[in-house]
Amino acid sequence: MPADRVLPSPDAVQLLRDVRALAQEKLAPQVAAAEADAVFPRAAFRALGDLGVLGLPYPVEFGGGGWSYEVYLQALEEVATVWATVGVGVSVHVMACFPLAHFGTREQQRRWLPEMLGGSTLGAYCLSEPEAGSDPAAMRTRAVLDGDHYVIDGLKAWTTHGGHADFYTVMARTSDHRSRGISCFLVPADTPGLVADPPERKMGLTGSATTSMRFEGVRIPVARRIGEEGQGLKIALAALDNGRMGIAAVASGLAQAALDAAVEHACRREMFGVPLIEHQGPAFTLADMAAAVTSARTATLAAARLKDQGLAFGRDASIAKMLATDNAMRVTGQAVELLGDEGYLGDHPVERYMREAKVMQIFEGTNQIQRLVISRALRSAGTGVLSARPVGGAVAEER
Repeated sequence: MPADRVLPSPDAVQLLRDVRALAQEKLAPQVAAAEADAVFPRAAFRALGDLGVLGLPYPVEFGGGGWSYEVYLQALEEVATVWATVGVGVSVHVMACFPLAHFGTREQQRRWLPEMLGGSTLGAYCLSEPEAGSDPAAMRTRAVLDGDHYVIDGLKAWTTHGGHADFYTVMARTSDHRSRGISCFLVPADTPGLVADPPERKMGLTGSATTSMRFEGVRIPVARRIGEEGQGLKIALAALDNGRMGIAAVASGLAQAALDAAVEHACRREMFGVPLIEHQGPAFTLADMAAAVTSARTATLAAARLKDQGLAFGRDASIAKMLATDNAMRVTGQAVELLGDEGYLGDHPVERYMREAKVMQIFEGTNQIQRLVISRALRSAGTGVLSARPVGGAVAEER
């Protein structure tokens, strides 16, 4: 196991070994067929749930693993190195649990979190809409109070696990105020009026169901509102900061898989009587790929350490997401080039890796949005170079 992935704790090392073993022994044999046939990998999520992966960074008292984000993200990378679809799914599930875990009342947490974190259920996150992607404050889905229920009407787009999830964490408008008019709701999948459209056809992550979710008079008890009315956008953005680190870990895993495949090919394939890796051109390309994977992983774990210490980490989460996903796109493309004709064929994994990498630059906030978040954090910190640096592990920024 690479040294930059391992923490000193023996328990953490064992957890990562267990996750790696499960991924390689149980998930890897399924990947090619499931992605080719667009089969949703529910059994994979159950297996990871049984190991405790779906609740790793949440409190033990509610059924979670009680692990730090630094450990959780390393486990997530282990999953994504084998199967990106499942890695993304775990990240989405963990993000869907975030509002209840951090903003719910104790009563709500005791009632619903154990099942959500225990691995028997799978979550989805409903924020984006057809006209409100990078600008969530423009959402139109509404939740109207009717006695002791809210009635939700609207359309949510690009929902990962849509039609397969057991619960949906939903942001909906409860007033016309742009930023303080959005609230958060926990909606069971079997609620009448909640309808999943047919899955979207995508260039990658074909095993992951992505759908539009229609809310047609969906009645939700007031008790299922998470946080105060009007607090939803704050909750959504906080969840996204955490979700971005998850996607960075998934992208790092995907890039690692591409690097592994490229190294294997370069050691096996000969040109002019010697292995490709003995030629300077391919060797230097592989070195650049390795540097990109390591830099992405390092940035991701650095953001996680800030979060684990209770320090501001939003800027660093955006840096990690941007760097890791841009690097994954570059590394997977380089793997295809290095493998040549073999890499372009649909029956080789690196062709799939490159298709899967592209969407990671887009979801959880496009990388242009990440650049906006980062630049705003720099502006808030001041114009001096020193004031924008991490100091003693903290980042001088205002959220």
